[in-house]
Amino acid sequence: MKHIYFNKPHLTGKELGYMKKAVKNGKLSGDGLYTRQCQAFFEKKYNFGKVLLTNSCTDAIEMAAMLCNVKEGDEVIAPSFTFVSSVNPFVIRGVKIIFADSAAENPNMDVKQIENLITPKTKAIVVVHYAGIACDMDAIMTLAKRHNILIIEDAAQCIDSFYKKKPLGSIGQLGAFSFHESKNIITGEGGMLTINDKHFTERAEIIWEKGTNRSAFFKGKADKYEWVDVGSSFLPSEITAAFLTAQIDELDKIQTKRKKLWERYHKNLKDLSAKKNIKLPYIPEYATNNGHMYYLVCNSRNERTKLIDYLNKNSIQAVFHYQSLHKSPFYKSHYKGAELQNSDHYSDCLLRLPLYYDLNLKEVDYICEKVKEFYTN
Repeated sequence: MKHIYFNKPHLTGKELGYMKKAVKNGKLSGDGLYTRQCQAFFEKKYNFGKVLLTNSCTDAIEMAAMLCNVKEGDEVIAPSFTFVSSVNPFVIRGVKIIFADSAAENPNMDVKQIENLITPKTKAIVVVHYAGIACDMDAIMTLAKRHNILIIEDAAQCIDSFYKKKPLGSIGQLGAFSFHESKNIITGEGGMLTINDKHFTERAEIIWEKGTNRSAFFKGKADKYEWVDVGSSFLPSEITAAFLTAQIDELDKIQTKRKKLWERYHKNLKDLSAKKNIKLPYIPEYATNNGHMYYLVCNSRNERTKLIDYLNKNSIQAVFHYQSLHKSPFYKSHYKGAELQNSDHYSDCLLRLPLYYDLNLKEVDYICEKVKEFYTN
């Protein structure tokens, strides 16, 4: 068996053609034909209020932080088991991060804990839908409305995933997606901000355009093109948008294949889970599976390390994931909250198996065979 990498970026074959057309169009900076086409595609397909492409999901969350007007002394609630980009844009602005623990059944934040973390200083909640599996958004939105708190969906892993038939990233006031090469559809680096509250739309366009009213000017809504607010260079080039166009052309095909691979893993490992107390992904009734990631949760850190080594010896690259942010070298001296046992457990025990479009069912079967072999022996 050839070496099976954890991830391999998928190319549809159309990327270079679209990029060449972008060059021929003579418009390479952002907000050109391909940018507008991609944004319109996502708005129509998923009923997002407004979409703005960004250079990364980090950029999208940065824009969200600016739109929320967070400042020093404010508090933002977020899960500890997430990537640093979920909270970094807020920390930069002097915000105190109130970390929530994960749920016992999956790595999403424990919704039952959130209300106890809310104070008069709470400005927003960053909801991370881990592995593209939805958090309980009805419960979260009810809490947010009661306490007048903004909801930002970190939907980095969530393209084409739903909560009760509502696309993730369309429920909170703002949503952030990633097109990093490890995601279902990619641009290498890239992302988008979804704006679902019209109150934020006009200012989002200004922030996106370096704090200028460029968008309003070109729409004939302003007689001068000038600096009107804070902002930065968040919009990607037309080359990036052209690459993304090739990916969204085959979104449905990509999703069908990835979900098929996910289901093969789940079917193969179901018996092992019952016998060896290995936890497999849990998908609540209100959520869908978008085939982003397949993981298992080992019984201990030592067990996981040994499994990673065993798979590696059999030409399979499996990797662990986030380390609890509240225990990170940067933030641990600032954290004064309770122990977050579930977050720490996932940090120690969660293992991600290879899942990408160009993986085949035979390779999934081989990976599962080796996982079973490890536990049998």
